[in-house]
Amino acid sequence: MTSTGHEAQLRIPEGVLLGHALVGRLADSLGIRVFFIKGPASVIQGLRKAKISADVDVFVDPTRIEDLLQGLYERGWRQRPVDPDDRTFPKHSVTVHHSAWPCCIDVHFRFPGMEGAAHECFTALWANTVHVELAGQRLRVPSKALGILFLALHALRSRDLPACREELEYLAVLTWRESLAEALLELASATGALAAVRPFLEGLLPEATTAVWPEPSREWHNRVAAQAPGSARLIAIAQASWRDKSRMLWAAIFPPREVLLSANIYADMSLPGRLDQHGARWWRFLRAAPRMVRNLRGLR
Repeated sequence: MTSTGHEAQLRIPEGVLLGHALVGRLADSLGIRVFFIKGPASVIQGLRKAKISADVDVFVDPTRIEDLLQGLYERGWRQRPVDPDDRTFPKHSVTVHHSAWPCCIDVHFRFPGMEGAAHECFTALWANTVHVELAGQRLRVPSKALGILFLALHALRSRDLPACREELEYLAVLTWRESLAEALLELASATGALAAVRPFLEGLLPEATTAVWPEPSREWHNRVAAQAPGSARLIAIAQASWRDKSRMLWAAIFPPREVLLSANIYADMSLPGRLDQHGARWWRFLRAAPRMVRNLRGLR
């Protein structure tokens, strides 16, 4: 207890480390294979410059995700509201939060850009994990090559942002210095990530190495193009059948409450509060309109 009589609150860096320990011990107790991606482990491995992580990213065996989530629910964690439109926003993780914790836990069952079948993809990923000491626990994390693949795919989704360009440059130097390009190629092939990672990896491969690069999927094209607020919805509506367009347009104009709560779980859901949030959404949309037009032209 603090001197004021209130319970001491976890700070974000502490919460993230303890969150890793919590999920790791829970998974061990249930016999579930998990490993942690991005976050503090990537800093320990030298894959990222020092930075504070805001949440816990864990990749779980897709066949056991419900078991892990149930274990978290029993410990007071609750699923964060999400947009129910999984056509516009294909799901790759489940995010849970806890009223006493300052961070969320993102439970991944797939990763954007890795488009291999779920079971085969996880098998390839699990075979390329190593142990590190983190938060007083011995936890599994990606090998250096796999860690680079995860971080590169994450940055490639928004590679026009200065921070993402800087991260890709840092990863490129690391890949070249440690001669990891061919290992990256093998991992990308095994996980169905060749098309997505090509802009990063192609120029790093030795001249003698040849690769067959598949075309990026529509999902990946859309993720990369949808950089401005609202552009993902416009892209999905443009690509939808005429039968679905009107329904999707209605949902975009009058979104369900989950959409508002997905941005802020403590959002004011009274009528005045919802009106304020709708006004803010439209303001963001109008400000981003020129950029969205460029996105749609690029997709054509």
